[in-house]
Amino acid sequence: MRRIIISAFIFLAVFGACGVGAGYFWLKHAYFAPGPSMSDTVVEIPKGASVAGIAGILQRAGVIDQPRVFRFGHRLFDDARPLRAGEYRFPANAGAAGAAKVLKQGEPVVYKLTLAEGLTSSEAIDLLRRDPVLKGDIVGIPDEGTLLPETYHFHRGTTRADMVQRMQNAMDTALDALWAKREDGLPLASPYEAVILASIVEKETALASERPHVAGVFINRLNKAMRLQSDPTVVYGITNGDAPLGRPLTRRDLETKTPYNTYQIDRLPPGPIANPGRESIAAVLNPLQTKDLYFVADGTGGHAFAATLEAHNRNVRAWRKLQRAK
Repeated sequence: MRRIIISAFIFLAVFGACGVGAGYFWLKHAYFAPGPSMSDTVVEIPKGASVAGIAGILQRAGVIDQPRVFRFGHRLFDDARPLRAGEYRFPANAGAAGAAKVLKQGEPVVYKLTLAEGLTSSEAIDLLRRDPVLKGDIVGIPDEGTLLPETYHFHRGTTRADMVQRMQNAMDTALDALWAKREDGLPLASPYEAVILASIVEKETALASERPHVAGVFINRLNKAMRLQSDPTVVYGITNGDAPLGRPLTRRDLETKTPYNTYQIDRLPPGPIANPGRESIAAVLNPLQTKDLYFVADGTGGHAFAATLEAHNRNVRAWRKLQRAK
């Protein structure tokens, strides 16, 4: 009888060990098996989520089909690195092991926002407010000319205030570097004056190749104490950068004195009329060496430049002829 009891215990122990072993190999196979998703899936994991909570989120998103396999497999078969919060892209058929790898080693989903050259600060803030991924609101409008136009990359959870700060820091860094490499003898007393003039250049031409030439014209006019006579400054004096003018300028507009109307004021306006890009700032600080003092649209998207008023008037007549023909 005693032998029978001992044999039974041995049988149960062996059977149990076999069962545990089989369970272990089944769990390992299930953990590393492909998952149910047929395409890439973007999932956001909130901060503070437990492993069980993450497993539930992944199951509801269709990345995995067995939360317990994820929970226990992660503890048994993975390293000790924590699962990170954030928004991640899980590849098709990632499965439990693949999902855990993404949450440990993968990069969060990256979004981008492009601030185009020449936008006013009011337009830039409107762009940020309309972005569906950014969080939070912005109190007030940043000073004109303090935001650097370029493409910014960010993750979900980034606030709009954070983006404004990044744009301002980028402008400070770019301006410091460009100012340090400026040409000697420019009629610009400070980096701020360079931004003011660069914002006018930015609004005068959309052609990168023309910016140094347009800048050279304005530098020449400043050196000769001539008024800049720039139409975009007149527009800004009317709209304050809040919205497009929506109509052509009139003679009355040109004759109405505002702090920004460079047909009526000497030298530079009191502040920028937009947020200029690097190229416009660089053009102002290293302008084309030219004798030109005037320019007017030439009908091709660019401008005709002239060193004398007589030549400029001919260019103006040619431009008006093209407008009448249209």
